[in-house]
Amino acid sequence: MYPDDLFYTDEHEWVRIDNGGVTLGITKFAQDELGDIVFVELPGVGSVFDAEDEIGSIESVKAVAEVFTPIAGEITEINEALTERPELINQDPHGDGWLVRLKTDGEPDVSDLMGAAEYQEFVSDSDEE
Repeated sequence: MYPDDLFYTDEHEWVRIDNGGVTLGITKFAQDELGDIVFVELPGVGSVFDAEDEIGSIESVKAVAEVFTPIAGEITEINEALTERPELINQDPHGDGWLVRLKTDGEPDVSDLMGAAEYQEFVSDSDEE
């Protein structure tokens, strides 16, 4: 269910490391919890964030959720398609529903993030509570 090429946070964001950059989104679990997404607020290109900073928010019919970046970096691209079609996050949270791309200084530190199997166990434990 959760792609092996991604790293996951306990706040239900994912990151993909590709060609020295980082792509960030929210997980299927997060979008399931939110329900139908109706609006996405993202930072501007060129914005710089430290790890754990809030970078935007996602509004659904149920709630508003803040989005945090687990990796420090500069925003190089935002998913413009989400402006007109925020539901892409519901339809393809680990693909076309990505949020932002960041450029990092050096190799991104993913030591505090979970792999797919660990994240699957994490959300399974959450479902049982």
